[in-house]
Amino acid sequence: MAHYLDFEKPLAEIEGKAEELRAIARQSDDPMDVDEEANALDRKASAMLKDLYRELTPWRKCQVARHPQRPHCKDYIEALFTEFTPLAGDRQFGEDLAVMGGLARINDRPVMVIGHEKGHDTQSRLDRNFGMARPEGYRKAARLLDMADRFGLPVITLVDTAGAYPGKGAEERGQSEAIARSTEACLSVGVPLISVIIGEGGSGGAVAFATANRVAMLEHSVYSVISPEGCASILWKDAEKMREAAQALRLTAEDLYKLGVCDRIIPEPMGGAQRDRTGTIKTVGRAIEQMLADLSEKDGETLRKERRQKFLDLGSKGLAA
Repeated sequence: MAHYLDFEKPLAEIEGKAEELRAIARQSDDPMDVDEEANALDRKASAMLKDLYRELTPWRKCQVARHPQRPHCKDYIEALFTEFTPLAGDRQFGEDLAVMGGLARINDRPVMVIGHEKGHDTQSRLDRNFGMARPEGYRKAARLLDMADRFGLPVITLVDTAGAYPGKGAEERGQSEAIARSTEACLSVGVPLISVIIGEGGSGGAVAFATANRVAMLEHSVYSVISPEGCASILWKDAEKMREAAQALRLTAEDLYKLGVCDRIIPEPMGGAQRDRTGTIKTVGRAIEQMLADLSEKDGETLRKERRQKFLDLGSKGLAA
């Protein structure tokens, strides 16, 4: 069943009416020719979809990035990678299902793939803590990054998290230190490191995976230091001012490309990735292969230096503009 966002409600009504007409025709004993009326509704819905998505506000981009039917990390791994061998545990405390990682091949090339997984239904979302990793998740990521470095495997990270889990247990087990270790591991590896923001990129929980040679963002993904609701609660003591906060945070792919944070914007189908999951995943796969090809001839020291310089230079592009 299709899930519609708040601003898509008029579209839901039109598409619902078209489907209702076709359902009545299928169940009726008497032949009913509803094609013309249903097709007219389809055309109206298509035009409305284009109008809605022509110029999305930053807050609406946040809503699309959080859409529950967008493809998640598990979907990308299953579709793009072969021979995926999951690796579990941080060798200190335990396993964190919010972080998927393991050895795999893309286009027959061996790689290490790591990503946040939010889950697709109530139980899996609870099991995976809605993609909010605990310290053991970030320590697992650091362990896999070190393994990839030792074996000369390019690393691909898929970022989709509202942020690292801020619970008491996570803080007791060293959440901030674990995030820092994962970020440090990203900066230290001498292999190509590519990160794709596939939904939400929230705070240090995202930076710990996205300190990469190439950072790509899906067209309707977002990447920010804090959620719009959290920002509004701090600045205005009112979470309902999230629209103003989203505007101020400059968290869209377009803004971040201008600022030099994002290196590449990957287009999405009209209406967002959730409307063509297969097509979106294929587009992301092609972008990953192109970025891998761009980095494949560089030696480890060059990759490290360029990666570190990229993040040292952050902000200068926006200030110069």
